[in-house]
Amino acid sequence: MSVPARILDANANRAREALRVLEDTARFALDDAALTAEIKRLRHEFQAAMARLPAGWMEANRDAAGDVGASVTAAGEYERAGLADIVSAAGKRLGEALRVIEETAKMFEPALAREVEAIRYRLYDTESALHRRLGSGRARQWRVCVLLTESLCARPWRDVLGAIIDGGADCVQIREKDMDAADLLTRVEAVAQIARPAGVTVVVNDRVDVALAAGADGAHVGQRDLPLHDARRLAGRTLLLGASTHSFAEANAAVEAGADYCGVGAMFMTGTKSHVAPSGPALLEAFVRRYPDVPHLAIGGVTPANVDRLVDVGAKGVAVSRAVCADEHPERVVTSLRNALQSAGAAALPR
Repeated sequence: MSVPARILDANANRAREALRVLEDTARFALDDAALTAEIKRLRHEFQAAMARLPAGWMEANRDAAGDVGASVTAAGEYERAGLADIVSAAGKRLGEALRVIEETAKMFEPALAREVEAIRYRLYDTESALHRRLGSGRARQWRVCVLLTESLCARPWRDVLGAIIDGGADCVQIREKDMDAADLLTRVEAVAQIARPAGVTVVVNDRVDVALAAGADGAHVGQRDLPLHDARRLAGRTLLLGASTHSFAEANAAVEAGADYCGVGAMFMTGTKSHVAPSGPALLEAFVRRYPDVPHLAIGGVTPANVDRLVDVGAKGVAVSRAVCADEHPERVVTSLRNALQSAGAAALPR
């Protein structure tokens, strides 16, 4: 029985299986035609490279029953937290399998070794692009996110935070554009101490560095802030990253860059960003139709009086600021918004 044939056979099987996992993730989970096509090309090129070997040679030397490693398992082998973990595992398995094939082929088929090496290097970029599209891998659809800005609060900010938690907000974004980094860090840490025990996600507006330093759950960037792909380079999969989008083109770019969620708006006229012309519910409707599984927050002038217009076009979550913070009873506003979304069957589920 040929040892090289057994090594090549086992690793060729590993490589084909891993390529299929990556391709199906791009195809069915992300609906990404370009990534799907690239991985399919890699799969076909790998098959063509392996065709350099004599037909049936590997299969004739296969001995699955006698494989001493078949029953050996590692801790965590049967645990995956989500698609990002699945892609990581498949990518590592594929890279390792290709390297073993490359090294083994050097003994008797150098041309095969060179072709597999080229495929291996292309794989690294493709896997990176797939991870960017998947974002942090921890995205979830919130119902009500409150942008907490102290200057807008009718009551002390701690009281407002407690009230919105009582009202059912499941995300709070600290939005303090005029606060210096040290004070913002202190504020985020204080918010987290109150919000985390209640299961409320803590996101920092603009400042990815502060979000990382404070151990926040995520950061939200605008069109004029740090570009999303650069934010991901800083944060890796540590932070949820969201992006503000004011047109379908911006929304599409954010999803392609790996946003975990998109702020979509402005829905209506808003005093917080009076310079931004409303895109209206039509933008949200287009977003939901194109990206039904990408979490979103409809933002801009949202109130209990108009939230039903957003529910009618498919809203699952909203982001609010002045309508909640400036009210003497923030919890009532949050509860009203949440009830409107719940009544429409907008369940907050993991992606």
